[in-house]
Amino acid sequence: MPLAIIAFIVVMLIPMKGLSYPGHAAIALLVFAVIMWATETVHLAVTSLIILFIQPIIGVESFNNAVIGFANPIIFLMIGGFIMAEAIRKSGLATRMTYAMLNKFGTSPDRSIFVAVFSTGILSAWIENVVAFAMLLPIIKEIIPLMGINDPEKGKSNFAKAMVLGASYGSLAGGFGTEIGTAPNLMAAAYTHIPFANWMVFGFPLAIAMMLIIWKLLGRVFKPEVSGIVGGTNTISSKLDSLGPMTKTEKKSLVILLFTIGLWVTTNWTGLNSYSIALIGAVLFFIFKIVDWKDAQNGVDWGLIIFFGGALSLGAALLNTGAAKWLISDIVAMMGSNPSTILITIVLMIIAVVITQVMSNIALSAILIPLSVTLASAQGHSVGTYAVPVAIACSLSFMLPMADPTVAMAYGTGYVKIKEILKAGVPLVVIGIVLTIIIIMSPLAKPALG
Repeated sequence: MPLAIIAFIVVMLIPMKGLSYPGHAAIALLVFAVIMWATETVHLAVTSLIILFIQPIIGVESFNNAVIGFANPIIFLMIGGFIMAEAIRKSGLATRMTYAMLNKFGTSPDRSIFVAVFSTGILSAWIENVVAFAMLLPIIKEIIPLMGINDPEKGKSNFAKAMVLGASYGSLAGGFGTEIGTAPNLMAAAYTHIPFANWMVFGFPLAIAMMLIIWKLLGRVFKPEVSGIVGGTNTISSKLDSLGPMTKTEKKSLVILLFTIGLWVTTNWTGLNSYSIALIGAVLFFIFKIVDWKDAQNGVDWGLIIFFGGALSLGAALLNTGAAKWLISDIVAMMGSNPSTILITIVLMIIAVVITQVMSNIALSAILIPLSVTLASAQGHSVGTYAVPVAIACSLSFMLPMADPTVAMAYGTGYVKIKEILKAGVPLVVIGIVLTIIIIMSPLAKPALG
């Protein structure tokens, strides 16, 4: 904490020409928060509470404006996802799905990590990554004990770390595949008017390549300490037999789950948004008495909600005070009057990657994508030349829990620490930037960029 306070004071003493005092204070608060979160000096939620009450004290925002972060739709998507996940677990459907998947794909740790990455990845191309992760998380929690691992929440199991991060990272990578996969993708599509099928020309190869890399890298960074499910296929077969036919509660849960997924996939036709659909699904589980409010209290990690609300509040402060735009404009100006296309792409992607770790990727893409389209048009390039890689970079949120709700939820399990998220996330971000540039600059992708 003393280090965070000293860093705040040092940043406040550095002159920042062209930036208002609230913007200057917002950047100093950002530095303070990152140090507090990264070192876990106090619980992440406590740091978020500090962010809320300190903003009016240091003149960044009024308290009323500071707490607006908690009204962000993504908060309700997380709450809905948590409740749905708890309902799927309580109904027994998660257990049945777990054993069915293991029976299909095998019982080795490597195969299990593959399932974790690709299940959320493929789902996330069509629905919100938070929801895809929330649906798979109960299954992951069922698989880990089958490997003979006890108390994974103590953070000592490499296999548990690889599984939970595999599902989180897979959900992020899968979102690259389509225009509806992530909010930044939608933002880029709105400005560039790239047809849905055109996006998939470069989006799906990138998504599949990243998922394969995530699968292999996590298996190496967190080498599993187990050899497979205790008892192997016999355990799976006997467990499936003991479950018997689907219960009435499981059937109701499956129907609600499929109905909710159907709503997510058809948002273009229904006009509903992903956030309200998550709440519709959650409420249906209450109405059909699969869960009650006590289950919701236990199933929703409210500390994680407070943490993420504080992170969104800080991101909104950077946006509203002009601090985010000041940082971006200054860095772009430093490139000179006639920089190369690749240099601009790399710089914009690095800016997006760094800022998205502590700021809502929706707000960030709202700043960066119009700037990217303007730059491309001024240079006579296709409108998507910079906007598409920037949109993808806004979703390379692998490094910190506040970067994306799924990473926050993975951290919330207790299976993995922040330093371990960084250990796996930093190389993935670097690989993601390089791979995106290679694919976007390829002869196959250029005609699809518009």
